Amino acid sequence: MISWLAHNLVTILLCLLLAAAVAAIIVKIVKDRKKGKTSCGCNCANCAMSGACRDLKK
Repeated sequence: MISWLAHNLVTILLCLLLAAAVAAIIVKIVKDRKKGKTSCGCNCANCAMSGACRDLKK
């Protein structure tokens, strides 16, 4: 078991780092949504999806 961990240590660490980065991004998105921030630039007049934007339906 220890030899397997030694051979795959770099892969395991990279996977953990990637999982932590994805989790941090998701947490940031959730916090921004709760604060009412959107991911767009809020230039709805020039947006191709302006008719479907939920911000315009408020």
